[in-house]
Amino acid sequence: MCADNDEEDQPRWLNSQEMRAWRSLIGMAMKLPAALDSQLQRDAGLTHFEFAVLVTLSEAPEQTLRMSELATLTNGSQSRLSHVARRMERNRLIERHTNSSDKRSTFATLTEQGWSKLKAAVPGHVEAVRHLVFDQIPDEKIEALAQVAQAILDAVESDSSAPKLSNLRKNPVDNEDC
Repeated sequence: MCADNDEEDQPRWLNSQEMRAWRSLIGMAMKLPAALDSQLQRDAGLTHFEFAVLVTLSEAPEQTLRMSELATLTNGSQSRLSHVARRMERNRLIERHTNSSDKRSTFATLTEQGWSKLKAAVPGHVEAVRHLVFDQIPDEKIEALAQVAQAILDAVESDSSAPKLSNLRKNPVDNEDC
Protein backbone atom coordinates (compact mmCIF):
# COMPACT_ATOMS: atom_id res chain seq x y z
CA MET A 1 0.00 0.00 0.00
CA CYS A 2 3.09 2.19 0.02
CA ALA A 3 4.93 3.39 -3.08
CA ASP A 4 6.93 6.35 -4.29
CA ASN A 5 5.43 6.46 -7.78
CA ASP A 6 4.05 9.92 -8.69
CA GLU A 7 2.17 8.93 -11.83
CA GLU A 8 -1.29 10.51 -12.07
CA ASP A 9 -3.08 7.18 -12.47
CA GLN A 10 -1.60 5.80 -9.26
CA PRO A 11 -3.56 5.78 -5.99
CA ARG A 12 -2.58 8.15 -3.22
CA TRP A 13 -0.29 5.78 -1.34
CA LEU A 14 -0.20 5.79 2.44
CA ASN A 15 2.76 7.45 4.09
CA SER A 16 4.50 5.68 6.98
CA GLN A 17 2.41 7.40 9.66
CA GLU A 18 -0.84 6.55 7.85
CA MET A 19 0.32 2.97 7.29
CA ARG A 20 1.08 2.54 11.00
CA ALA A 21 -2.35 3.96 11.91
CA TRP A 22 -4.07 1.81 9.29
CA ARG A 23 -2.44 -1.40 10.47
CA SER A 24 -3.32 -0.60 14.08
CA LEU A 25 -6.92 0.14 13.10
CA ILE A 26 -7.26 -3.09 11.11
CA GLY A 27 -5.67 -5.11 13.90
CA MET A 28 -8.09 -3.62 16.41
CA ALA A 29 -11.08 -4.11 14.07
CA MET A 30 -10.21 -7.79 13.77
CA LYS A 31 -9.15 -8.65 17.32
CA LEU A 32 -11.48 -6.55 19.50
CA PRO A 33 -14.72 -8.21 18.30
CA ALA A 34 -13.13 -11.65 18.76
CA ALA A 35 -12.08 -10.78 22.33
CA LEU A 36 -15.57 -9.46 23.16
CA ASP A 37 -17.16 -12.53 21.58
CA SER A 38 -14.96 -14.82 23.70
CA GLN A 39 -15.89 -12.95 26.89
CA LEU A 40 -19.61 -13.11 26.12
CA GLN A 41 -19.48 -16.81 25.25
CA ARG A 42 -17.46 -17.66 28.35
CA ASP A 43 -19.43 -15.54 30.83
CA ALA A 44 -22.95 -15.42 29.37
CA GLY A 45 -23.22 -18.24 26.83
CA LEU A 46 -23.96 -15.70 24.08
CA THR A 47 -22.16 -14.81 20.89
CA HIS A 48 -21.46 -11.14 20.26
CA PHE A 49 -24.08 -11.24 17.49
CA GLU A 50 -26.70 -12.74 19.83
CA PHE A 51 -25.85 -10.04 22.38
CA ALA A 52 -26.33 -7.40 19.66
CA VAL A 53 -29.73 -8.89 18.81
CA LEU A 54 -30.81 -8.75 22.47
CA VAL A 55 -29.53 -5.18 22.93
CA THR A 56 -31.19 -3.99 19.72
CA LEU A 57 -34.53 -5.56 20.64
CA SER A 58 -34.29 -4.12 24.16
CA GLU A 59 -34.08 -0.62 22.64
CA ALA A 60 -36.97 -1.07 20.20
CA PRO A 61 -40.52 0.07 20.91
CA GLU A 62 -42.31 -2.80 22.66
CA GLN A 63 -39.00 -4.71 22.33
CA THR A 64 -40.12 -5.78 18.83
CA LEU A 65 -38.66 -5.27 15.35
CA ARG A 66 -39.21 -6.61 11.85
CA MET A 67 -36.58 -9.26 11.17
CA SER A 68 -35.33 -7.30 8.14
CA GLU A 69 -34.84 -4.17 10.26
CA LEU A 70 -33.18 -6.20 13.01
CA ALA A 71 -30.75 -7.63 10.44
CA THR A 72 -29.85 -4.12 9.29
CA LEU A 73 -29.41 -2.74 12.80
CA THR A 74 -27.21 -5.66 13.87
CA ASN A 75 -25.21 -5.50 10.63
CA GLY A 76 -26.07 -9.10 9.79
CA SER A 77 -27.54 -10.72 6.72
CA GLN A 78 -31.15 -11.88 6.88
CA SER A 79 -29.90 -15.44 6.43
CA ARG A 80 -27.50 -15.17 9.38
CA LEU A 81 -30.15 -13.54 11.55
CA SER A 82 -32.70 -16.20 10.65
CA HIS A 83 -30.30 -18.96 11.69
CA VAL A 84 -29.37 -17.20 14.95
CA ALA A 85 -33.00 -16.27 15.68
CA ARG A 86 -34.04 -19.91 15.35
CA ARG A 87 -31.48 -20.87 18.02
CA MET A 88 -32.43 -17.91 20.24
CA GLU A 89 -36.10 -18.82 19.92
CA ARG A 90 -35.33 -22.42 20.98
CA ASN A 91 -33.57 -20.95 24.02
CA ARG A 92 -36.63 -18.74 24.68
CA LEU A 93 -34.63 -15.51 24.39
CA ILE A 94 -36.83 -14.14 21.60
CA GLU A 95 -40.14 -14.98 19.95
CA ARG A 96 -40.84 -14.68 16.23
CA HIS A 97 -44.33 -13.96 14.94
CA THR A 98 -46.31 -12.28 12.20
CA ASN A 99 -48.31 -9.13 12.75
CA SER A 100 -52.05 -9.29 12.08
CA SER A 101 -51.80 -6.14 9.94
CA ASP A 102 -48.73 -7.32 7.97
CA LYS A 103 -48.69 -11.09 7.53
CA ARG A 104 -45.80 -10.90 5.01
CA SER A 105 -43.29 -9.75 7.61
CA THR A 106 -41.85 -11.69 10.50
CA PHE A 107 -41.19 -9.85 13.74
CA ALA A 108 -38.87 -10.67 16.63
CA THR A 109 -39.73 -9.79 20.22
CA LEU A 110 -37.48 -9.92 23.26
CA THR A 111 -38.86 -12.30 25.89
CA GLU A 112 -38.60 -11.94 29.67
CA GLN A 113 -35.98 -14.70 29.61
CA GLY A 114 -34.08 -12.79 26.91
CA TRP A 115 -34.24 -9.60 28.96
CA SER A 116 -32.94 -11.47 32.02
CA LYS A 117 -30.12 -13.00 29.97
CA LEU A 118 -29.19 -9.55 28.64
CA LYS A 119 -29.20 -7.95 32.09
CA ALA A 120 -26.97 -10.75 33.38
CA ALA A 121 -24.55 -10.39 30.43
CA VAL A 122 -24.18 -6.60 30.50
CA PRO A 123 -21.94 -6.16 33.59
CA GLY A 124 -19.26 -8.56 32.33
CA HIS A 125 -19.44 -7.12 28.83
CA VAL A 126 -19.10 -3.55 30.11
CA GLU A 127 -16.13 -4.62 32.23
CA ALA A 128 -14.48 -6.20 29.17
CA VAL A 129 -15.10 -3.07 27.09
CA ARG A 130 -13.71 -0.91 29.88
CA HIS A 131 -10.62 -3.14 30.27
CA LEU A 132 -9.90 -3.57 26.56
CA VAL A 133 -10.75 -0.05 25.37
CA PHE A 134 -11.26 2.72 27.89
CA ASP A 135 -8.62 1.69 30.44
CA GLN A 136 -6.10 1.90 27.57
CA ILE A 137 -6.96 5.49 26.66
CA PRO A 138 -6.35 8.63 28.73
CA ASP A 139 -9.64 10.36 29.61
CA GLU A 140 -8.70 13.41 27.56
CA LYS A 141 -8.48 11.26 24.39
CA ILE A 142 -11.87 9.53 24.67
CA GLU A 143 -13.71 12.33 22.87
CA ALA A 144 -11.10 12.24 20.09
CA LEU A 145 -11.65 8.48 19.77
CA ALA A 146 -15.41 9.04 19.52
CA GLN A 147 -14.96 11.70 16.84
CA VAL A 148 -12.52 9.63 14.77
CA ALA A 149 -14.68 6.51 15.01
CA GLN A 150 -17.80 8.50 14.02
CA ALA A 151 -16.01 10.13 11.07
CA ILE A 152 -14.96 6.71 9.76
CA LEU A 153 -18.44 5.27 10.35
CA ASP A 154 -20.02 8.23 8.52
CA ALA A 155 -17.65 7.73 5.56
CA VAL A 156 -18.40 4.00 5.39
CA GLU A 157 -22.15 4.56 5.58
CA SER A 158 -22.18 7.34 2.96
CA ASP A 159 -19.82 5.54 0.56
CA SER A 160 -21.58 2.20 0.33
CA SER A 161 -24.75 0.28 0.88
CA ALA A 162 -23.65 -0.38 4.47
CA PRO A 163 -26.54 -0.37 6.95
CA LYS A 164 -27.03 2.83 8.87
CA LEU A 165 -26.18 2.17 12.50
CA SER A 166 -26.80 5.76 13.61
CA ASN A 167 -30.35 4.83 14.65
CA LEU A 168 -29.04 3.01 17.72
CA ARG A 169 -29.46 4.63 21.12
CA LYS A 170 -26.40 6.06 22.82
CA ASN A 171 -26.87 3.89 25.96
CA PRO A 172 -27.96 0.39 24.91
CA VAL A 173 -29.09 -0.81 28.32
CA ASP A 174 -30.17 1.61 31.00
CA ASN A 175 -27.78 1.19 33.93
CA GLU A 176 -30.58 1.70 36.43
CA ASP A 177 -32.39 -1.34 35.02
CA CYS A 178 -29.40 -3.69 35.45
